[in-house]
Parts: sequence; structure tokens; C-alpha cells
Amino acid sequence: MKIIDAHLHFCPEEDGFSQLARAAGHDNNEAHLQQIYEKLGIVCGIVMGNRTVDPKDHQYPAFMRYCIGIDRSCLENEQISDTIEQIEENLKKTQCVGIKLYPGYYPMYISDTAYEPIYELAAAYQKPIAVHTGETSTPNAYLKYSHPMTLDEVAANHPQIQFIMCHYGNPWLMDAAAVVSKNENVAADISGLLEGRVNLDLFFEEKQGYTQALKTWMGYLREYDDIMFGTDWPLANLAEYIEFVSRLVPEKYQEKVFFENANRIYQLNLE
Repeated sequence: MKIIDAHLHFCPEEDGFSQLARAAGHDNNEAHLQQIYEKLGIVCGIVMGNRTVDPKDHQYPAFMRYCIGIDRSCLENEQISDTIEQIEENLKKTQCVGIKLYPGYYPMYISDTAYEPIYELAAAYQKPIAVHTGETSTPNAYLKYSHPMTLDEVAANHPQIQFIMCHYGNPWLMDAAAVVSKNENVAADISGLLEGRVNLDLFFEEKQGYTQALKTWMGYLREYDDIMFGTDWPLANLAEYIEFVSRLVPEKYQEKVFFENANRIYQLNLE
């Protein structure tokens, strides 16, 4: 089965990401990632941009695509016209398949009017917008901005844009399911639910309530058409994450979750 990793971070030069990779049993470099992708049948990875909006900062290997990351500072600086111009230059690139927003890490609701120029670009270039939702990795962030319900208003007001709810709003799974189910233009990835090495047998035994909730609220959706596999590399061990998702998703829907949905939603045109 072919797999698309619909959510990863690619910063091989950063110590923090290298530490995460080692904890997950990996090396944070291109050669290792490509090797493990090939071994596991992962044919493409979609990078969630962590750098500036300058297109020069987004040069990735051929087996990757990327979403240009937008933070609050991009929308507030005095050079806003230049910032929008740089974002647009990214969107013109075939390898750029969308935009990534980071509410929670930046204290502003995505319904703020400051985001409207971003939404106009996404609509004009017909590229999706991935939105961080759920818990954050740092304690100085604000969860009220990253709650999955905050995506409902934006999706309803911009029906022409495809949104992706990253991390399925974890741990607000019921709320996440409600937003995805109600809005035809919202899908979700299930990245970032594990960290480091995990004994899956023990995990499913000790966290039975949580894993059952994941099964319940993913199964709540339309034939799993709106759920995409993602790893949040380098956070988790890739082989273990594939097995983790395989235990959560019924076999008859796995090709959708692992490949078909991301191929369609991100318009990758992979065969």
C-alpha cells in the first residue's frame, strides 16, 4: 500500500528537531528520511513550513511538497504588502501545495480579519489551508486559539477554501468530528498523536479509553473520506505510527486514509 505523509516538519539543521528524531529512533536528515520512507512505502511527504515566507527558504527534496507557514508577525509587520507578495510567490510553485496557520502558538483567532489577505490568496490559487488545532508543544501557547471549534466560523465564511484540521483537534475529538462533519470544506489529518518510541500493545491496553474515542470519532465521519495519515515527523517513530493508525482505521478504509484522501485534498496527482 502506498502512503502519503500529510504532515511533517523538515528542519534537519535544528538541534531540537534532531533530539526529537533520536528519541523516536530516527536521524534528522534527508538521507535517513528518504531511506525510511522508501522502506515503509511512503511516496510523498508534505512539510508544514516552519521558516520565513521567503521562497528561498523553502527548497525541499523531490519526494516532498510543502505548505507555506504563516505566523502572526507576517500579518502585522510594516512590510505587509511584501509579505503577501512572497506568500504568493510560494503558491505559484508546484511544490507548494498549501498554506499552514499556527493558532495557539500565535495569540490570534483565525477568524481575525488580519487573515483575510491569506484567505484571498488561497481561494485565488485554489490551494488548501492547514490549521494547527488541539494541544500545543509549548506551555506558553494559548489553547483557546487552537480549539477545533474556532475553525467552524472560518470554514463557514469561506466555503470556497479547503481547510485541513491538523491533529484532529486532539484531545477535543468530539468537537473536531462535529466541525469536519458539518463543513464539507474541512478535512483532518491525524498527525502528532504519538511521541517517541511506543510499545503499541501496552499503549492500547493502558489507554483503551483514548484509543476507543479516536476510533469512535474518526468513524463518525463520512466513510473516512476526510481523514489523512500524517506523522508529525520527527516526533514519532514512522513504522510505529503506521501500525498505530492501522489499528484505528478499519482495513477497508485504509487506502483512503493512508493515500487517496491526501492525494485528492492536496491535489498531488500521484499515481
